Parts: sequence; structure tokens; C-alpha cells
Amino acid sequence: QMDEHKEPIDEVIGSGVRGQTYLYWHGDQLYELPVSYWRDGDRWINSPGFPDGSAEFSRPVTARCLECHATTVQAKSMSNTDNRFVRTTLQHGIGCARCHGPSATHVATERKAAAKGALKDNTPQILNPARFSREQQVDLCALCHGGRRDQVAPAFSYTAGDLLDNFLAEAPPNSSASPDVHGNQVGLLRRSKCYLNSPEMTCSTCHQVHAPEKEAYTYSSRCLSCHKIEACGMYPKLGHTIANDCIRCHMPMQLTNSIVSQTAGETIHTTIRTHWIRVYPESNP
Repeated sequence: QMDEHKEPIDEVIGSGVRGQTYLYWHGDQLYELPVSYWRDGDRWINSPGFPDGSAEFSRPVTARCLECHATTVQAKSMSNTDNRFVRTTLQHGIGCARCHGPSATHVATERKAAAKGALKDNTPQILNPARFSREQQVDLCALCHGGRRDQVAPAFSYTAGDLLDNFLAEAPPNSSASPDVHGNQVGLLRRSKCYLNSPEMTCSTCHQVHAPEKEAYTYSSRCLSCHKIEACGMYPKLGHTIANDCIRCHMPMQLTNSIVSQTAGETIHTTIRTHWIRVYPESNP
């Protein structure tokens, strides 16, 4: 007789571009379900890191896990390993407050002024990342896209504009020729000559954070705002046809070893686009 264990899908994380992972509540404790959806192949897989051939329901979801997949949640403990939360405080997805700061004070001030017909307080209460320094802007993205770093402050205590090193331990020097691409977009970008030689370059130089993500080839126009097609080593061979291929060749998709599923005896990897902008001879047509 086969044993059964059932839990509901209470929370969903992941945009669905590559897949989705599911969580369930047990009282005030949050756990990851052992089955995920993988868009590549349109199939159900064992959640990455779960053992093949068994269903495990005891993997806790910590605040640091949620920090990259939710706007905020109130933890019941300061421990980095605890998974107890006030369920009603979970704000799904990455909302305005992540980049513009908590809005409660702003809303209260505006309502108070409107009720009294008085002039509002002009003290800035909503943060504008466009006015941040380059490092502040990049740190804001690096909270979730800066690679694995140890916590030195509670999750969700970082506010846009803060120095990230005060919340996550400084990333150790990485001598690896090919650091993993998962969640390390900022770390890889900082290795790029484009970034090192462009003092004004930030993540938003290419990404429009208030708009849906575009197809990769469209970002070639950002490359060509600085570079000339004729300077590319493939221009003599392919001519102007390379105008839409900057990203495919210089920021190729690469396998990650951080997201691996063992399902039905098969080892399943996914690919993520590297942000280390450079020449990859193996990517040339």
C-alpha cells in the first residue's frame, strides 16, 4: 500500500519564465513543496535539491528566501533559520516599496493633509532611486541579484539607498573563471569592461524596471549606443546581420549548477543569461 501525504499550494513563487515553485503553510510555519513546474519541457519535476524517489515536506522557507521573491513579511523571530511568520503580512511579488521605501508614512501624511485641507509636509517620504548614487542603485538590485552572501542583519531590514554591505556580508573575492550565473547578475556585470569603463552604467541602463521584460535581442540597441557594429570581430564575416545578435554572442545563456533537479533518475539543469559581458568565442555563429 502506497503512503500518501497531501498539502495545499498556498503560495507560488517564480514568474513562470523558467518555472514555479510552491509553498504551503503549517500554522505560522512556511515550507517548500517537493514538486515544482519546469517550463522547459512543460513538466513537473522534483523541486531543486529534493531527493529523487521520495517526497519531503519539511524544508523550511526562511525570511532570506522570501526576500528575493516577496516585498515584505513579518517574521516571528530574528533567527536567520526560522520559518515562522505572520501570514497576513506577506506581500506577494516585488512591489513598489522594495525600491521606493515603505509607503505607510507617506499615505498617512497625505490623508491627514487632505482631511484638514492643510498643506502637506514636503519632507520626502518616497524614495527615488534615480537620485541615488551609482553604488546605491546597483546595491538595490544586488540585494537579490548579487550572488550568495551571508546575512549580517535581519531579512527585509534593508531599505533602498542603504549600503548593502551592512546587511549582507561583503562578497568574497572570486577567482573562478566561470562563476555561477544564478542570482549573480550584478557580480558578473561588475566584471565586465562595459561596466568598468562606463562610470554611469547601472542595471537600469538596459532594464526598464517599470515595464515588462523585453526579448533579449532588443537590448542590442543599448550595446550599439556605445559600440559600432564595424568594431565587432564577426562584422567582416556577417556584416550588419549582427546588429540584433549582440546579446546572444556576448551575454549567452549558460547552465547553472545552483538550480538542479533530480527527477526520475535524470539530472535536470536550467540555463540563465550571463551578465558578464565579454567575447565568448564558443558563442560565435
